[in-house]
Amino acid sequence: VVCLVAYHVFFMLFVWSYWKTIFTLPMNPSKEFHLSYSDKESLEREPRGESQQEVLRRAAKDLPIYTRTMSGAIRYCDRCHLVKPDRCHHCSVCDKCILKMDHHCPWVNNCVGFSNYKFFLLFLAYSLLYCLFIAATDLQYFIKFWTNGLPDTQAKFHIMFLFFAAAMFSVSLSSLFGYHCWLVSKNKSTLEVFRAPIFRHRTDKNGFSLGFSKNLRQVFGDEKKYWLLPVFSSLGDGCSFPTCLVNQDPEQASTPGGLNSSSKNENHLFPAKPLRDSQSQLLTDTSSWSETTAKAEKGKVGMSNPALTMENET
Repeated sequence: VVCLVAYHVFFMLFVWSYWKTIFTLPMNPSKEFHLSYSDKESLEREPRGESQQEVLRRAAKDLPIYTRTMSGAIRYCDRCHLVKPDRCHHCSVCDKCILKMDHHCPWVNNCVGFSNYKFFLLFLAYSLLYCLFIAATDLQYFIKFWTNGLPDTQAKFHIMFLFFAAAMFSVSLSSLFGYHCWLVSKNKSTLEVFRAPIFRHRTDKNGFSLGFSKNLRQVFGDEKKYWLLPVFSSLGDGCSFPTCLVNQDPEQASTPGGLNSSSKNENHLFPAKPLRDSQSQLLTDTSSWSETTAKAEKGKVGMSNPALTMENET
């Protein structure tokens, strides 16, 4: 009876998570990140150069963005005509910008991003548990198959196939689920592993990491009772994320692409511009930042922008 109840619970959660992963539409950037009609005209009318840079500077002036392209330009999508929020990327399959895009998954025919990343994790977890449960309950019959303890019918070959299928899926799902658990613990996406985010002054592969506890809460939320259920509980709006920016001496020249040769000795700072209310709550616990709090003197924060150039980025 217990095994039967567990089987139905795993199956129900698996189907529920899979359904939410497939049919939850990826979130797109809000209207404030889209260029106004006048800015679009100015961008199309002006030749590439300082004039277009000025248009993008004006459009991104009050937006909570901290990342740049490799050349130091503001991340702009010429297909969606918007300034890309941090961790947002344009999906060539969906042909639109996806907030905190992780990857486009062909198995669910959907982009995995801010709106459904928790559902995708739960789908992997419950799929793994379901396959392990099937393999464990089928193991005794699988052993009897090789010891000739089963009746000589066609059903015994079904038992063998079921065990092999469950075991192989368990191995593949465990590796994929373990990889995404590591991503959550480091507050990274799959795209950010292959291309580390570039902030105003240098590349920082751990720029969005706030520590294991806060990284976990960003995906699963503050209410632990919802962590194991396929209901949306992630923190924030997907357009802004708490991060530590890098303190740089304004008199010190930076290398191309925003890289700083002395970045290893730099301390992390809180963002210069305020985050949205939905994200700033993650930074209120100042005790957890004792090892990374800035020791720079007042007036030497050095948040000046590098020269901005137009550059398209996926």
